Amino acid sequence: MKRLPIGISDFRELIKGNYVYVDKTKYIYELVSSSKYVFLSRPRRFGKSLLLSTIEYLYESKRELFNGLYIENKWNWDEKYPVIRVDFSVDIREYKGVYNRIEDELEINYKKYKIKEDKKKDGIRRFRKLIMDLSEKYNKQVVVLIDEYDKPILDLIEDKKQAEEVRKILKEFYSVLKGLDKYLRFVLVTGVSKFAKVSLFSGLNQLKDISLDKRYGDICGYTQSELENYFKEYLRDVNIEEVREWYNGYNFLSDKVYNPFDVLLYLDKKEIRNYWYETGRTEFLFKIIKQRNFDLPYLYKRYYTEEILEKFDIEYISIEAIMFQTGYLTIKEIEKLGAREVYTLDYPNREVREAFNNELLFYITRDYKQYITKPLELALIKENLEEIRKQIEVFINSISYEVLKNEYVYAAAIYGLVYATGYNVIIEDNTSKGRIDLTIIVNKKVVYIIEFKVLENKREKGRALKQIKNKEYFKKYLNYERIYLVGIEFEKINKNLVNFEYEVIGGKK
Repeated sequence: MKRLPIGISDFRELIKGNYVYVDKTKYIYELVSSSKYVFLSRPRRFGKSLLLSTIEYLYESKRELFNGLYIENKWNWDEKYPVIRVDFSVDIREYKGVYNRIEDELEINYKKYKIKEDKKKDGIRRFRKLIMDLSEKYNKQVVVLIDEYDKPILDLIEDKKQAEEVRKILKEFYSVLKGLDKYLRFVLVTGVSKFAKVSLFSGLNQLKDISLDKRYGDICGYTQSELENYFKEYLRDVNIEEVREWYNGYNFLSDKVYNPFDVLLYLDKKEIRNYWYETGRTEFLFKIIKQRNFDLPYLYKRYYTEEILEKFDIEYISIEAIMFQTGYLTIKEIEKLGAREVYTLDYPNREVREAFNNELLFYITRDYKQYITKPLELALIKENLEEIRKQIEVFINSISYEVLKNEYVYAAAIYGLVYATGYNVIIEDNTSKGRIDLTIIVNKKVVYIIEFKVLENKREKGRALKQIKNKEYFKKYLNYERIYLVGIEFEKINKNLVNFEYEVIGGKK
């Protein structure tokens, strides 16, 4: 039985070490045959480095590594090209560290090809010279592969001044590729985020973005059929639907895919749990969310164009864009509005949903522990409304007074709390007469319909439940045995829970 390739990003090691390789060479062949300058963004631990490594060995004509793969009989193995690989995945603590990283990466490539390095020149000019020298030495065009192109900026994104300095350095570095067309065979740039082209790739107009290209939606990650085909020996006695619910669901306009790292950890341990934290956190995202007053609930119901999902730069970081690009949100639905495609977003799977909301609760309360959600989870399934009220009140009281600036925070906090229970939660649930703030479907018998209000004063109590009844939100769920109509109201000035009332439609338990 072949080994699980957990954390293996070198193609040679993967093949020689008898690890499972999910054959992506069909996509690679189509890509390199039709494109010259390519950009690809994918969330962390999605197989980008392995993709680059595979392309590197392909152009170096290491045929023995490709035995039995799709590309073996389609590639011209008589042609060999020099490959420059640049990896920016190391941590950068100050902007000057970028210079050191460039120097280190160039030195590796100079030594690899035994070319004399002129250290009197700066890294930018040496990069240009390396490309030209390699082309001359081998009488071939050069392949350039850049991994984690954006990480130096993301490492310092909270310090705008330093981030701007890093951007200047990288912009100059990437500008080397401009004007060297005759020396270049193929260029692939990968990263997590998607900075505006004018920001980092000014002048490199021919850079083709395949991040949301339907033809390459599955170039990274595992589809359901790939998982079941390549890992069938590891899936014996496994509830495949449960695995799908927890780890599948990323959508790049082709088949839905798994994050390879997370599902491989599951296959290794055979334990359904949240492996998201083991891929690393995106801490700056939650600091931005906090700065924007946690205006989150409505992210999931808006229409987005591809341009909006690309809206990311130092001057303005779109929460929607960074959540999408880092894998916290994915495309749920695609609709046509005139000639344009628009997308609605949602969590890709249960794992990410719980991970995000656990992190969100931590940033809201700063002392959040998972034990907070357990009593609420039990209270919901036992239909203990008094206990539900109690747990919400305890939770709200744990939130800093400074954080509770507007109703968005109340909503985001409670949404996060409920999401973390693992139940089926619908935000802004559409009905024929309006939208339900929050619907919780516990099981096939029980559903909770919840409306939130922030009151100017206590005399306004009762508005939330009244709205549910007047607009007959419950009619959508009349096929359930019991429907709980719950109005939750907070006082704007004192930030307290001032009213929790409910009615039930349906028979007794």
